[in-house]
Amino acid sequence: MKFSRKLLLWTTIIIAITLSLSGFYFVNYVFRTSLEREIEQALDENSILRFAFQTAALNVPLKYDLLQDGSVEQIATNLETSGQGGGRLLRLSNEEKRVLYASDGFETDDALLAQTGESQYSYRVIQSGSHYYIQTGSSVNALGRGLYLETLRDVSQVFEERTTGFTVYRRLMVLMLAFGIVIMYFIASRLTKPIRLLMKATKEMAAGDYGYRAQQVSRDELGQLTQDFNHMAEALEKTIGQLEEEVQSREEFVGAFAHELKTPLTSIIGYADMLRSRKLDEEKSFRSANYIYTEGKRLETMSLRLLDIMVTKKEGARLQRVLTETLFEYLQSMFLPNADMELAFCCEQAMVAADPSLLQTVLVNLIDNACKASEPGSRIEIEGHIVEEADQENAGNGRKGYRFLVRDHGIGIPEGELSKITQAFYMVDKSRSRSRNGAGLGLALCTEILALHGSKLEIESAQGEGTTASFLMWEDRKEVAYEEIHS
Repeated sequence: MKFSRKLLLWTTIIIAITLSLSGFYFVNYVFRTSLEREIEQALDENSILRFAFQTAALNVPLKYDLLQDGSVEQIATNLETSGQGGGRLLRLSNEEKRVLYASDGFETDDALLAQTGESQYSYRVIQSGSHYYIQTGSSVNALGRGLYLETLRDVSQVFEERTTGFTVYRRLMVLMLAFGIVIMYFIASRLTKPIRLLMKATKEMAAGDYGYRAQQVSRDELGQLTQDFNHMAEALEKTIGQLEEEVQSREEFVGAFAHELKTPLTSIIGYADMLRSRKLDEEKSFRSANYIYTEGKRLETMSLRLLDIMVTKKEGARLQRVLTETLFEYLQSMFLPNADMELAFCCEQAMVAADPSLLQTVLVNLIDNACKASEPGSRIEIEGHIVEEADQENAGNGRKGYRFLVRDHGIGIPEGELSKITQAFYMVDKSRSRSRNGAGLGLALCTEILALHGSKLEIESAQGEGTTASFLMWEDRKEVAYEEIHS
């Protein structure tokens, strides 16, 4: 059963029970009030008849010392007919509670008479056929006799009014319930509208429409739930988009990796087959062996770079204090002896928080890329500077940054290619890169390493003018918390 119907059903049941109880209480309250009023009137009437009987007995001529039964009957007859309409019903009994006079229609047992004592009033409500009566009883002392006076008052109208009241209230309750059901139907529909909208949004998203959002129609808890659902949907859509991009990136990576493997393997297999199947002169043999060696080295470089990327993602960075001067001395010893470029090193001494081996890998890859992009004899600048106010997020907190920079004056990178050059296997000039054993993995590896250090690679380039690659590291101090920097 739908929630709106449950709400409507339970509301109807509660309203019906409430109306029934309140109606029963109200009608019975009116009935009890009317019945008590009739009882008081019946007792007053009995008291008046009692007084009238005693007065009439005093006016009877005294032939005997006691009031005779005949006189009692005569007085009772006069009292019965003296009322308005002459409709009084009364009964008189003697000292032994034997009936001396009873009005026509006074048909009841002697239970009340047996309970009535001297100087005492008593009453009860009885039913005779389809009529209801109030029977009252009292003792009467007249001329030395102790008699008992009983009266009957017809109160059938009070009971009929109660029955009529219940009938009218039942009809009114049915009308009120019907009207209430109609009103509650619209209220329930209005209250459950946010739930229906959320259900629709859930179905749409389950069907693949992750951009669908539930309409917010209220500002209560359900409205807040709708707003939270939409926020969750946005986060889910973003996550799914990222997953789709990652899947696409992996597919592109696999495709590029397969292509990069196919090209050198084709050359290696072709030249190896040539060496195996025919006898070549010395120059052709050397050229074939050289092609095999060159492509083999490129495969080796590519496999080592891929291994570095996987290891870096798995193990993470172990930050420690690294002296920049020592780092630049290592780079000079590595590149200057065999360089056919003009390498210019400029370093401000500082201490940075980094994994030294990974930081060396980044700088070696950047310098190697600069060499590949430059003509022999070109100038390449490798610099390191302390930077005040490293970024806006950390500005004013007393921490400084250290920027590493590698600048070449080579072929440069087209503006449209800048956003792609950090992707694995991506090469701007594939023929030039392959001729220098390039695999398109160096900048991808640098990006992964810098991400582990909480930094990122920044590249500025103009085609034909050169490229500047830089990144920012934190300057290390005595109280540096490495885990905080890493996070």
